[in-house]
Amino acid sequence: MLTVQIVLFDGFDLLDAIAPYEVFCAAAIYAENALSVELVTAEGPRSVTSGINGLKIEASGTLNPERAGIILIPGASGDVEGDGPDSPTAILSRAMNTELTGMIGQAIRQKDIVIATVCGGSLLLAMGGLLEGRPAVTHHLGMDVLGATGAIPVPARVVDSGNLVTGGGVTSGLDVALYLVERELGPRIAHAVEQLFEYERRGTVWREEGIAPSSHMAVTHEETNIVTIKAGMIYDTLNIKSLRESDFDGDWDTTIATPVGKLEVKFSISTRNGMIQGQATQGDETVEFITPVLQDNKLTWSLRITKPMRLNLKFEVAVSGDQMIGIARAGILPASKLTGKRVS
Repeated sequence: MLTVQIVLFDGFDLLDAIAPYEVFCAAAIYAENALSVELVTAEGPRSVTSGINGLKIEASGTLNPERAGIILIPGASGDVEGDGPDSPTAILSRAMNTELTGMIGQAIRQKDIVIATVCGGSLLLAMGGLLEGRPAVTHHLGMDVLGATGAIPVPARVVDSGNLVTGGGVTSGLDVALYLVERELGPRIAHAVEQLFEYERRGTVWREEGIAPSSHMAVTHEETNIVTIKAGMIYDTLNIKSLRESDFDGDWDTTIATPVGKLEVKFSISTRNGMIQGQATQGDETVEFITPVLQDNKLTWSLRITKPMRLNLKFEVAVSGDQMIGIARAGILPASKLTGKRVS
């Protein structure tokens, strides 16, 4: 029997979870119960509050990361306009910091388990460091965050990467589930469910097979200009004169205001023979700056962080005396403001 575990967490999106649940339940009927589906959580049976008007759903079981079959993780529903504690990113970050990440990490290493995600579910896994180097898709608003985690964003409705199948926007849960039914139980069962639902699966499922396209269309984003404008406004608050590499030397206590809360980070910067070196320390973790460069009075570098989530961030800062100000961003997402002061 094919077992499907649909994982719930506080703030999950109802449609992400319930649409696949209905598809799998219908498939079980047509396949004479060759499939079973259960709503589970990392903590065990409990009432789970969704992100849609606080509607509660009862999960009947505990996620088993060693049970063969399919594990499906939905995304989150929240305030898409804000960056506060009710935003989808903040909800996913809280879920990522539970036992769920470790359990999915254990499951994804099993040969007889398929991990499936809908919408922001892939972000939850990616922020926990589980999708590095893996092709995946999420909601279009989160594709840049997905890329910043080290995953390979693919702008498709459904992406099949073997034991990982990911879906894009909210309604892609229907397509993910129907595709998995076809893949695991055959096209006739999937077709019967489509007829019952009066819905035909949308789009071509992307797989890393066949002839690769010879070229890619260049995509431009208005958001890039918006970030540049905002960054300029930030730097205007400092009286910045011509800077040398050594002007950044010292230990700096900085604060980065992100959508998931403020990060306190210490920078240690030094110059040797005109070459800038730097380290960033957050808690008990210290990492080296990647390719620090001084250009146009701004010091830029990349940094790989793991807390509160795994991201590849790009920093751009300027200094005036013992003050530092700048931005940190992932992809073309709105930049997070950085402020700091030299402490030595």
